Amino acid sequence: MSIKREIGYLCRGEHGDPYRVLGQHIINNNIIIRAFMPEAKEAWIIKETHEGDQLFQMQKVYKVGFFTYTEKTDKPFPYRIKIITHYDEHREFHDPYAFHTDFVTDFDHHLIGEGVHYRLYEKLGAHLYEVDGVKGVHFAVWAPNATRVSVIGDFNRWDGRRHPMKKNIGSGIWTLFIPNLSEGVIYKYEIKTNFNSYLEQKADPFAFYCELRPKTASIVYSLKEKHQWHDDQWLKKRSKTNWHEKAISIYEVHLGSWIRKSEAENDVYSYREIADKLIPYVKDLGFTHIELLPVSEHPLDASWGYQVTGYFAPTSRFGSPSDFMYFVDKCHENDIGVIIDWVPAHFPKDGHGLRFFDGTALYEHEDPRKGEHKEWGTLVFNYGRNEVRNFLIANALFWLNYYHIDGLRVDAVASMLYLDYSRKEGEWVPNQYGGNENLEAIAFIKLFNEIVHRDFPGILTIAEESTSWPSVSKPTYLGGLGFSMKWNMGWMHDTLEYFTKDPIFRKYHTYDLTFSLIYAFTENFILSFSHDEVVYGKKSLLNKMPGDLWKKFANLRLLLGLMYAHPGKKLNFMGFEYGQWDEWCFFRSLDWHLLEYEHHQRMLQYTKDLNQLYKNEKSLYEVDFHHSGFEWIDFHDHDNSIISFIRKAKDFSNYLIFIFNLTPVPREGYIIGVPRGGFYREIFNSDSEIYFGSNIGNAGGIMANDVPSHGRPYSLRTILPPLGMLVFKPS
Repeated sequence: MSIKREIGYLCRGEHGDPYRVLGQHIINNNIIIRAFMPEAKEAWIIKETHEGDQLFQMQKVYKVGFFTYTEKTDKPFPYRIKIITHYDEHREFHDPYAFHTDFVTDFDHHLIGEGVHYRLYEKLGAHLYEVDGVKGVHFAVWAPNATRVSVIGDFNRWDGRRHPMKKNIGSGIWTLFIPNLSEGVIYKYEIKTNFNSYLEQKADPFAFYCELRPKTASIVYSLKEKHQWHDDQWLKKRSKTNWHEKAISIYEVHLGSWIRKSEAENDVYSYREIADKLIPYVKDLGFTHIELLPVSEHPLDASWGYQVTGYFAPTSRFGSPSDFMYFVDKCHENDIGVIIDWVPAHFPKDGHGLRFFDGTALYEHEDPRKGEHKEWGTLVFNYGRNEVRNFLIANALFWLNYYHIDGLRVDAVASMLYLDYSRKEGEWVPNQYGGNENLEAIAFIKLFNEIVHRDFPGILTIAEESTSWPSVSKPTYLGGLGFSMKWNMGWMHDTLEYFTKDPIFRKYHTYDLTFSLIYAFTENFILSFSHDEVVYGKKSLLNKMPGDLWKKFANLRLLLGLMYAHPGKKLNFMGFEYGQWDEWCFFRSLDWHLLEYEHHQRMLQYTKDLNQLYKNEKSLYEVDFHHSGFEWIDFHDHDNSIISFIRKAKDFSNYLIFIFNLTPVPREGYIIGVPRGGFYREIFNSDSEIYFGSNIGNAGGIMANDVPSHGRPYSLRTILPPLGMLVFKPS
């Protein structure tokens, strides 16, 4: 192709390798410098020599702004360009096309093509870089089907003709080093594809920082040396911790609505500000972890963060990436783990996001029967594509690496596993064997779990999986999906179904409470009362409870008591701890004024004491995932709606006795069998007056009778409080 023709392609924004035309070239023992600067009226080369700078005017050979300079020499030299724009501005800069870098190496391109470049975020995106003593920013983006990709921003008046990138044909990665740019520069990629006249401005999929919505551009930001971490001891301890045998009590938080500066729109606390409020509160209540609804950048507040456009950027709603590092570090300094919701199941259709990224279905499936969730109005990742799997796994590792995150709760796993998820007949495509399993997604999930656990021992991966898919939380070498744990959605549904019923009818529904023990040890379960259960007309936990004010609070205490007694780790959404009346609303604060009232103060104390009991007693967490840690005493007393059971530690001599009276009728002389004799201390009573209860109990404890009951050699003759939980411990 002639140089004239290539210049024509370049000026029209259709050239895939601008370095062939622009920059400094040796031709017939001459140095020729070419530059395309549509904004320039006049231009000069500033030749950098030992004697000082020398100025030479460039020739404008095309009206559109194409300039050249020729010199009789075959030795390249360093130079800058000076221009006077059409707006009579004087500007001076280094020519991007005078610099050739190996920032993205041949080996990087190979690993990207194979889908195994798990530190991909260190190569793609925008990175501060220095070439030949000149500082600037190196940009790299994957867009294999584009005709032209350019970096655009304020620095070039958002003109896509100005900074076209170079394409690596093998990997589809486009790169460009732009000198003289620095941190804080706002940018996007302009992507052009000829065959469908596609021209779109896209945010950087690997941006570390984004503009505050409704703006959508990316921001050049270096994560290095932004925060001095103080959590070495936490990370060292975490790497050696078997969380299956530890207490895990998770406080789920939506940062934008836990507490706000005011109820004015967008008047929220920053990551740093909320750290100083949230962390002491969570620590005082005795929770072990905070779980955050997605903190990745997202355009729509109402999505709560579950429709992500910036997978590598903490949302700028609450400050900068370094502010978020501060938040996590402060949690670790206070012995609180941080779990974030991670969303590899789908992404939104916003024009600046991943959708149709290079004019083709790049990250998603082209066929909407495989690539779209109509229920959510989102697109499904193409898990069968090497580069897409690589993008997601690298993203998971990124959060664990740069932000020291302790766990990833993977959202909507069921939607990934099933090809017919939320689809009618004819709206989905079977797999190669005719089944509804998404084989590519399954392979991705297994690989994700293997790699993150390999690289970061001690972290948690948690599945929100709402079906009966087998072995979700079993290792992949045993045929499982490899998650550390799984939310127990069945337990949540059945338990809430039971507790919302008037106690007079509960005797007909005892099975709702006991059924979960049939499958309780088939997975490593987390019992969850999440945000999903207190929104969209479902009411708050307190307001779900039947009865008058006293009964509502008694039922809520009983519900939470049963949760903490039942095998499985624990998760509760913010507001439950003091009895929030209204259901959750994402655009305003929780109702903190309720703590001015005694009922809610006492409910808060109950939550604190329940967490303390949970963490103090090994029998409540050491054997959560094996039947040997649980033993029924009696689940047949349907008429009285009373159940009782034993929780045991690894040392079976360390156990607790639980009795639940699920009606408002006190019971005197109620007998249950126990394994051995001696004195049983009443270590917890949900009906205590300090919790706004009626203070019915057993005066601190009971001596076991040498009378067999329930197949055990000894028994306790108890007084059961109304709507109450009793916990006994043998002395």
